[in-house]
Amino acid sequence: MTLTRRHLTLLATLGSAALLAGAFAFQYIGGMAPCQLCLWQRWPHAAAVLIGAVALTTGWRGLAWLGALAALTTAGIGGFHVGVEQGWWAGLASCTAGSIEGISAADLLNPAVDVAAPVRCDAIAWSMLGISMAGWNMLVSLGLAGVWAAAALRRD
Repeated sequence: MTLTRRHLTLLATLGSAALLAGAFAFQYIGGMAPCQLCLWQRWPHAAAVLIGAVALTTGWRGLAWLGALAALTTAGIGGFHVGVEQGWWAGLASCTAGSIEGISAADLLNPAVDVAAPVRCDAIAWSMLGISMAGWNMLVSLGLAGVWAAAALRRD
């Protein structure tokens, strides 16, 4: 069976949608709050889903290159996140040093307000087969970038 450009675009779009759904499931069903880098990895997937919807509606092949760029962007952020988790390089000060950015002084001083601890980017919250969520996002997103590129190169 030969996959058409439309099939490849749909596959890549659904792939990003599935990764987003998984991230939200870990957050809202599994109770695992995302760190800043985790949140940043979601935006390119959201863009890829939007790009895919427009590409499927219009049939414009050039949009697939934007989908590939979105997938490569989230893969890059995921790769950086893996490096932070593994201690290969320093992460963002706002998510590896226990930042309280965004919390008001009044809330910090009010004992009645429950201020949650910031989620650290350098701590692996979940892994499968020794690969963290950021690592899986990077690997799957690289595959999705390949699917997007195949869609862009299809002449049908």
